[in-house]
Amino acid sequence: MKVSCEIIKDLLPLYHDGVCSNDSKRVVEEHLAHCDSCKAELKAMEDASLFANNAEQNLKDADAVKKLSKRWKKGMIKSLLKGILITILFMALLALVLYCFIGFRIEPKPY
Repeated sequence: MKVSCEIIKDLLPLYHDGVCSNDSKRVVEEHLAHCDSCKAELKAMEDASLFANNAEQNLKDADAVKKLSKRWKKGMIKSLLKGILITILFMALLALVLYCFIGFRIEPKPY
């Protein structure tokens, strides 16, 4: 029985997961025996599923990324607060220098 590659490619995910009927399985296997393109398609599915089966490792990696993200956010907040504090101290020091040594005074305008 001659079946087109398009039909086989539609059946490949079911065949790969082992959920197709015995007749479909037989047709796919007969086609794969002669078609390199569909064999390559099945191999690509198997390679892709290797990455999907590493769910436990992916969860560990996700936890590590979350922890790193939290540390980075805390560092950013600390840096922002340090920057604000340094700016306030610098402005206060500048105002003190202007007030004491230069005699710069802010006086209200008379009405």
